[in-house]
Amino acid sequence: MNWRAVGLKFCKVAGLPILEPFVRLVAGEDPKEQLKEIAKYILVPALAIAVFLGFWGLASKHIVANSVSLPGPVKTFSEGGKLISAHFDQKRLDAEARREKKIEAVQLMQKSAAAEKKAQTVSGQQKEMLLANAAVLKKRAVAAANYRPSSAPSFIDQIFNSLKTVAFGFIIATLIAVPLGVLCGMSPWFNAAITPLIQVFKPVSPLAWLPLAMLVILSLSSSGEPWLPIAFLTSAITVCLCSLWPTLVNTTLGVASVDQDYMNVAKVLRLSWSQQLYKIILPASLPLMFAGMRISLGVGWMVLIAADMLAQNPGLGKFVWDEYQNNSQVAIARIAFSVIVIVIGLIGLFLDRIMICLRNLVSFGNPQTA
Repeated sequence: MNWRAVGLKFCKVAGLPILEPFVRLVAGEDPKEQLKEIAKYILVPALAIAVFLGFWGLASKHIVANSVSLPGPVKTFSEGGKLISAHFDQKRLDAEARREKKIEAVQLMQKSAAAEKKAQTVSGQQKEMLLANAAVLKKRAVAAANYRPSSAPSFIDQIFNSLKTVAFGFIIATLIAVPLGVLCGMSPWFNAAITPLIQVFKPVSPLAWLPLAMLVILSLSSSGEPWLPIAFLTSAITVCLCSLWPTLVNTTLGVASVDQDYMNVAKVLRLSWSQQLYKIILPASLPLMFAGMRISLGVGWMVLIAADMLAQNPGLGKFVWDEYQNNSQVAIARIAFSVIVIVIGLIGLFLDRIMICLRNLVSFGNPQTA
C-alpha cells in the first residue's frame, strides 16, 4: 500500500475530510479539483467564521444590561489568554514552592541526624532533649516532603476535572446501556419490558435527575467517607443518567438488525449462544453501537455544565457560575471564552472526532466522515 492510499485511508477513518484534498494535491492529482475541495473545506468555513465574528463584534456594541455589555471577540480571546497564562504562572509558583519544601525537608533531616549523633555523646536530660528535638525535626521534614500547594484550581484544572467527570459518567452509562441493549435486541420479550421505561426516563431533564442522584449518593456515603468527592459523583451520575439512552437505543437497533442469514449460518454450524454473541451479533452491531455512544458522549458533555453548576463540582460549570456571580465585564468575557471557544468549539469537536474515529475503525465497508 503506497503512502497516498495510507493517507486517504487515515483521512476517512479519522473523520478528517479537510486533509484529503492536500493528500491528493501532493500525490499529483488534478490541482484545480483539489483547490476546489480545499476552498470548500477551508475557505468557506473560514469565511463563515469571519462573518460570525463580525456579527458578534457588532452585537457586542449594542447588547448592554446593568452597565455590563456583551464582550466582543477581541476582549473574549484576550481574557481567555489571561486565564491560560494564569494557569501556567500558578503551576510555576507551585513547582517552586514544592522545590523549596523539598530543600527544607533535606535540611531538617540533616539537622535531625546531627541532633541524634550528638545525643550519642551525652547522657541524662540533655540526651532526652536532643532526641526529642530530632523527632520534632523529622516530623517537620516529613510534612515538608509531603507538601501539596493549596491554591485554587485554575481554569485548565477545571477543564480536566470536567473531562474526568464526563468520562466517568460516560463509562458507567456505556457499561449499563450496552448489555441492556444487547438483551433488548436479542429478546423481544425483554425489549417489550424495557421500552416503556426508556420512553418514560429518556426525556427527563438533567436538572430533575441531579437532586435524586445527590440523595442516593448522600445516603450511600452516610456510613463513611466516600471514595470520591460527593460533588464529583453527583455530576458524573447525572451525566450517566442523561447519556445512556442513545447508546441503549442504538445498541438495541444494531443487535435487532443483524442479518438473518448470519443467524441461519450460526444455527447450521451449531454455534452456542455465547459464540453467536461474540462472533456474529456484537461485530455486526458495533457500528450502530458506536454511533449511539457518539450521541451519548455529546449529550453528556452538554449536560455537564448544568450538573457542575448545581452540584458545585469544581469544573467548567462551577467556573461559569462563579464568574456569573461576579457580574463584571471581565467575568462575562471569561464565560464567553469558556463556553464558546473551549466547551462547544474545541473540546466538543475533539470528543466527537474521537468517537467518529472509533466508529470507523469497527465499521464494515466505507468509513464515514461525519
